[in-house]
Amino acid sequence: MLLAIAAIVFGLALLVWSADRFVEGAAATANHLGMPALLIGMVIIGFGTSAPEMVVSALASSQGNPGLALGNAYGSNITNIALILGITAVLAPISVASQVLKREAPMLIAITLLAAWPLMDGVITELEAWVLLAIFASYLGWSIYQGMTGSTDVLSTEYDQEIKASAMPIRRAVTWLVVGLILLIISSRILVWGAVDIATALGVSDLIIGLTVVAVGTSLPELASAIAAVRKNEHDLALGNVIGSNMFNTLAVVGIAGAITPIPLEPLVLQRDWLVMTVLTFLLLIFAFRPNSRPNRLNRIHGGIFIACYIGYTVYLLQTGFNV
Repeated sequence: MLLAIAAIVFGLALLVWSADRFVEGAAATANHLGMPALLIGMVIIGFGTSAPEMVVSALASSQGNPGLALGNAYGSNITNIALILGITAVLAPISVASQVLKREAPMLIAITLLAAWPLMDGVITELEAWVLLAIFASYLGWSIYQGMTGSTDVLSTEYDQEIKASAMPIRRAVTWLVVGLILLIISSRILVWGAVDIATALGVSDLIIGLTVVAVGTSLPELASAIAAVRKNEHDLALGNVIGSNMFNTLAVVGIAGAITPIPLEPLVLQRDWLVMTVLTFLLLIFAFRPNSRPNRLNRIHGGIFIACYIGYTVYLLQTGFNV
């Protein structure tokens, strides 16, 4: 048990560090290749912060723990909105000016609602997983098109500032890209082993461990980037990373895990975890993109509501989880 706890702590620390190096290396490499800042931000930085969720879930699924994979994806989405944006908004209100984000937010709602479809029959089949991946590929193509042809936006300016602040020589960028990816895989293996061992010892399901410990750990890169962005007055970037990450988790992370092996569902996934994720996504849309609010922003009250929701969900999760 102590060894498993140590594995989770070490695995999470290495996972967060390697994910940061991977994203920085990927963004710098793309910048050297002449990619537009908005494209780098939306595709590489926005989705790259979900690299920990992708690798952890893929490994968990391949090792016969698909519940951990699903819990990691949905738990990360819940954590991103309720805990990460909640904490960030309490520390400093998040203003929203980007037109890109105003287009992305309704798509996040649609994708979150769509996520209920493969859950209804009690198992995410390989076919359903491949459909999710096909939808993600279409969305990725749309994002690339927007990044290549879109006009100047507040989000583009903020991404450009972030990329310039993290500029590095091409050789160093490629090195961090490769090293970061390798360490992501190693740390994910350590984390998955520790998580499964603790779940077995405590008598809880892999899903519960994925929704709690693993989800919070793999979401730490988003927390760090959100707080850093707000401190640098890059508010749209903080929100954009969370929206991009949640889309990636819902479509690609779940899709990859389900394509590796079908994911049998616990009865409460649809009426508990998906429902909480959906309600939080609607609250985010209502709080951050109110039509009659100028400027649009997440204030400290919104942040407090999100944190309260996360605490309430986690308490209920632990109460129901130990009875699975």
